[in-house]
Amino acid sequence: MPAPLRVATLSFWHVHAGDYTRSSVQHPDTELVAIWDDDAERGKEAAAKYETEYVADFEALLARDDVDAITVTTETSRHRDLMVAAAKAGKHIFTEKLLAPTVAEAEEIIKACDDNGVKLIVSLPRLYDGYTSVVRDVLASGKLGDLTYAKVRLSHNGSVANWLPDRFYDPEPSIGGALTDLGCHPVYLTQLILGSHPSTVQATYGKVTGRQVEDNAVVTVGYESGAIGVIEAGFVSPDPFLIEIGGTEGWLSYSDADDSVLVSGKAFGEGPQRIAVPEKSPSAYQQWVQHIADDTRADDNIAAALELTRLVVAANEAAATGKTISYK
Repeated sequence: MPAPLRVATLSFWHVHAGDYTRSSVQHPDTELVAIWDDDAERGKEAAAKYETEYVADFEALLARDDVDAITVTTETSRHRDLMVAAAKAGKHIFTEKLLAPTVAEAEEIIKACDDNGVKLIVSLPRLYDGYTSVVRDVLASGKLGDLTYAKVRLSHNGSVANWLPDRFYDPEPSIGGALTDLGCHPVYLTQLILGSHPSTVQATYGKVTGRQVEDNAVVTVGYESGAIGVIEAGFVSPDPFLIEIGGTEGWLSYSDADDSVLVSGKAFGEGPQRIAVPEKSPSAYQQWVQHIADDTRADDNIAAALELTRLVVAANEAAATGKTISYK
């Protein structure tokens, strides 16, 4: 791996573009060398802010020897075309979720990366937070018994407070609203807790602020074991982030309001017990840089990203049709 790894940002369409661009600036082993955006005004503004070069020609950017890798924060609808082209050019890829609008496109991206020796990671940040480490440990201990229920809720007030950009509400580039964007986090956490393959998916989407895409969403997933998962996401209320897990022998809850995990059940002693939340694991961006350095594949992250895509696609179909979707 070159030292430092030379990274270009693809587009400031997404609200997290600045976060990953700052990661490229701040990581000791990476260097920001360019910003591409098909919106010239937006791209030039970002390039000036981060004191780097604005590049208007995407193909020219991929042809450059001084670009080793890219971070992708474009419209979700463009992910497949841009990332497949980047993979064929040998550029390592860090991308915002959702990986792609369809499972087939996600698989095409993954295959292009594998075929060309490109290291791919999708930003699934809550998999690496401290509370998730606690959840993993408690689940592995078996102290909750057989799992029967899980709920993960994540919401902010971006639609009612009008701080989300208008382009987030255009269904063609964004592919969807609250569930497809913010709801990705509750989706992959629910899959971590209950498993990546439910048997059924149901969804109800609401449009509190009357936009073209949903700003309020609830998805329920059913499992052959009888367990039920509830996935909630919204742009219309500044709620705390919540995780609840129930089992035949106990329960677990987490809220970022006090950043603590509570557990209860006979295996934990009398009354609810509080478990301290440890420090975060290395971020997805940090892991990406390490995978490039070590020439290793982010197997778990890529598998989780693919299953995230699969469930979001099913949820969107369930919401659009009003039917229960048999999961495939």
